[in-house]
Amino acid sequence: MSIDAARRTLARELTGDEASKLAERLESGVTLAQALQMIAPSRKMKIKHLLADAGLNVDRRGLVQVLRAIQDATDAHTHSIDAIWTTPSGLAKTGSLTSSLGQLVAHARDSVVCATFNFQRSSAQWEALRLAAARPDLAVRVYVDRDAADKDPAPWKPSTQEVADELAGATVLRSRPMRGKQVRSHAKFFAIDHRTLVVTSANFSKSAEVHNVELGLKIEDPVLTVAIENQMRDLERYVYEVVQRT
Repeated sequence: MSIDAARRTLARELTGDEASKLAERLESGVTLAQALQMIAPSRKMKIKHLLADAGLNVDRRGLVQVLRAIQDATDAHTHSIDAIWTTPSGLAKTGSLTSSLGQLVAHARDSVVCATFNFQRSSAQWEALRLAAARPDLAVRVYVDRDAADKDPAPWKPSTQEVADELAGATVLRSRPMRGKQVRSHAKFFAIDHRTLVVTSANFSKSAEVHNVELGLKIEDPVLTVAIENQMRDLERYVYEVVQRT
């Protein structure tokens, strides 16, 4: 890999927050090996190889400059908004596609929080979540509607118990009664790495990802994303319960 290619790959691999914290540690005088302790073990070796390919593992000053540039470039896109569409035959010509959300989950570095009304096994998002939940370096939290999953059982849709069992590394929560009435959990969103928020009309199903007309927004905003994660956490004590794995 060329030096330029390695530096471009490094910029894609690191978040702005990671670049900032690495730069701060290096500026404080710690060694590169010590600074890299903040990177998840599953990604640390890749970062080390990229630094070597980019000629930055022995150039402390140059590395700090590159890290600050990555931070600045990321911060410049902190508040971007993009439309996400599903349309029959791919008729939408602007924005991203709902079917691409699985890649967003696959590239998560730290956390995935999602809420949906229902799951179908045909969904690309369902498979992406299964893989994400199996990663020990990733915190995955899932909110699902109890009745949508548990009423009228069918092989093509997992029950809340099956969601918990099949997403074995995730925390799975289902809606529960409040004041004697079952709460319907109809929110549909992803929150990735505490900074990327996707709010969508689409459920987790192949039809919602390929055939329907669905609209969502992908928002790069750490403050809003964390606020929504915190609000869901606050709601847990009132309207959600953890599904224990069998």
